[in-house]
Amino acid sequence: VQLQASGGGLVQAGGSLGLSCAASGRSWSNYGMGWFHQAPGKEREFVAAITSVGRTNYADSVKGRFTISRDNAKNTVYLQMNSLKVEDTAVYYCAADPWYSRLLTGTGAYWGQGTQVTVSS
Repeated sequence: VQLQASGGGLVQAGGSLGLSCAASGRSWSNYGMGWFHQAPGKEREFVAAITSVGRTNYADSVKGRFTISRDNAKNTVYLQMNSLKVEDTAVYYCAADPWYSRLLTGTGAYWGQGTQVTVSS
């Protein structure tokens, strides 16, 4: 059972970046999946999540800029990040849980290893 995040990197403010999280080891189609981030010296925070049937939730700070999606056939969840800001700089983690409400609290059952996103001014 593994979540593998990828797609992080360095981008200028105002730019775009796409993250992917590939899940393996089981069928994830009935799991809620989401993204969290953790900036240096700060606690991990919720970014976005998507239910098994595509309903989404976003943190207020990313609404209108980030889009979460999933491809159940590929067991992959995506995070498209547009209009990036310096304050979006963080390590981004994907997570999954069969209980969506638990996923939203940041205590999901499964976590990926994280991918660094750095936004320069």
